[in-house]
Amino acid sequence: MDLNYSAEETAFRDEVRGWLSANIPADLRRKVLDYEELSKEDLVRWHRILAAKGWVAPTWPKEWGGTDWDATQRYIFEEEYALAGAPPIAPFGPTMCASVLLHFGTEEQKQRFLPDIYNGNVFWCQGYSEPGAGSDLASLKTRAERRGDHYLVNGQKIWTTLGHFGDWIFCLVRSDPDAAKKQEGISFLLIDMKTPGITVRPLILLDEGHEVNEVFFDDVKVPLENLVYQEHKGWTVAKYLLGHERLNTGRIGGSKRELAKLKASAAATLVNGRPLMDDQRFSDRLARVEIELMALEITNMRFLDEMRRTGNIGPEVSMLKIKGTEIQQALTELSMQVMGPMAQAFKPIAYEGFDEFGASQAARYFNFRKTSIYAGSNEIQRNIFSKMALGL
Repeated sequence: MDLNYSAEETAFRDEVRGWLSANIPADLRRKVLDYEELSKEDLVRWHRILAAKGWVAPTWPKEWGGTDWDATQRYIFEEEYALAGAPPIAPFGPTMCASVLLHFGTEEQKQRFLPDIYNGNVFWCQGYSEPGAGSDLASLKTRAERRGDHYLVNGQKIWTTLGHFGDWIFCLVRSDPDAAKKQEGISFLLIDMKTPGITVRPLILLDEGHEVNEVFFDDVKVPLENLVYQEHKGWTVAKYLLGHERLNTGRIGGSKRELAKLKASAAATLVNGRPLMDDQRFSDRLARVEIELMALEITNMRFLDEMRRTGNIGPEVSMLKIKGTEIQQALTELSMQVMGPMAQAFKPIAYEGFDEFGASQAARYFNFRKTSIYAGSNEIQRNIFSKMALGL
């Protein structure tokens, strides 16, 4: 087992690090590091910079604009990307919808949608969760009735991340309400958000941010050609998409960046005239998180080595999501302790001793409560691990 980078991989890391340092716009990097909300224009601007470089869709086939990087190169890129404070690439188009189209889509669908996804011309969002269908996604009730050359869609989606930015939405809908099993009779549709009958309603979060939405469909006409894969077989597509794991699920690069910032702030924060880092309880907890992050990084490297040797990784990869999100949440909890009473402010403010760390830590703390729920809750991930890896 080799857990070290080769000379070629180290050179690749240096290339990525240098390019990111030179090309991330300063205003966007500042917003990321200060935990400010990014506008649609911000996200699209950075998407197009990365697309021009040819790095916006590393996992795509070369023929569609992919990089042809191996698993180790992709991991290096994602880690350096996070360490550099680069703005996120909204995953709904390049990572999620595109992976479905590349695997299940017709040639006409690929030609129609993939170039616009790659170039950032169309902003996608995801229509999965419903008021009565979250972790139990197969209980969804949004209905799609076939009417000649189109479907008529009625229902509601909820927690639609960045739905207010969306030009298109990919949706799971129930196309056969009489199917014997709830996983049957579901279809996967691509829907233009400008279609009459679609209403997007904001859900303002506790941190006062607008990130998620409700989306209502009232007699929305969707052309038959927007069906992906087979009618009533959308659960096959959904399982593929939900299982489309990445080795960087644990977001190790982002956690390493936040850990360094946290340590610097704790060293500068005085409690009873002494740096908070000198407090044994605080330093012990911080050390535990740092050790867990180091162990997670080594575990990730083991998966990379397995990918090098076999080309595959097993269900054990679920542990990256479980431990990675727990570490992310622990870092936000420690950040709140550093801020003390000033952590109550939701909006970034400048005051002596805290201008870099910012009082927006409270907003980040609340937002990161979701990390152990989305992309398959940690409880679900533990079930997958125990069943598929441990045979329990």
